[in-house]
Order: sequence, then C-alpha cells, then structure tokens
Amino acid sequence: MKKIIATVAVITMLTVLAACGNSNESSVTDAQSGTSQQKETPKPADLTGTWKQTNSNSTDSYMEATITADTIEINFVGTDTRSLYWKGTYEAPTKAGDWKWTSKGDTAAMESSLLGSQDATKEFTYTKSDGVSWQTTMMGTTITVKTQKQ
Repeated sequence: MKKIIATVAVITMLTVLAACGNSNESSVTDAQSGTSQQKETPKPADLTGTWKQTNSNSTDSYMEATITADTIEINFVGTDTRSLYWKGTYEAPTKAGDWKWTSKGDTAAMESSLLGSQDATKEFTYTKSDGVSWQTTMMGTTITVKTQKQ
C-alpha cells in the first residue's frame, strides 16, 4: 500500500513539476514576444534629399530645396531654368516630431543670384503634414512655401 501511495505521490509531483515547467516556458515565450511587440522608440526624421514645393500654382514653375548633412539650398525651378534663392546651414533633427532651425545664409553665394535672398538667416520648419516649409517674400508679398520629399 505504501508503494502505491508513494508511486501516486511521485507521479503527482512529476505532473505538477511538468506543468510548472510548461508554464514557465510560456511565460518566457510571452515575455520574449512581448518585447518584440513593443513599439520602437520614434526616431528623428531624415530630411536629407530633395523637397519639391506642393503649394505652387504651376507644374513647371516651383521652388525646390536640396538638403544635405549640413546644408540647405533652395532654387526657383522653371521649364529650363534653375535660380538660386537660398544657400545656408542645416541642422538635422535630434528628436522625433516637428522640428525648427535657423539657417545661416551663404550671403556671398546668394548675392550673385538675381533671385537670391538678401536675408542673413532664415527660419525653417518641418512637420509631417507640411514637410519642410519656410517663408519667402518677393515684390512685397510673403508666402509660406510647403514642400514634400521627392
């Protein structure tokens, strides 16, 4: 009788231990899959590349910005022409979301362009909805130029 009780007790303990072992494996698997399902930390936007004006009234006359690691250059683009408007510094975003920076202009480069800006600095903004934008004033009229990455 003692042997039967001992055998049943051993089988019961093995069953309980096996169930606990399976439960732990499930927990580890759940924890592992949980970490892979967590959202990635948002990264700053990569603004390098070419940005074309979206709020121009013409398909063959618009502004276009080219951003590199540390510069931004803006041109008026026509059917067969490109005219420098702005050339200056660029500060890449350091955090996710909207971004603003003040560009210091290369006044010597802009001075030789008929349509070049006469400003020493220019404010730029990046938002997901409007892309890169800035204000431009010509002949007494100021517009906010909005662009999207090409």
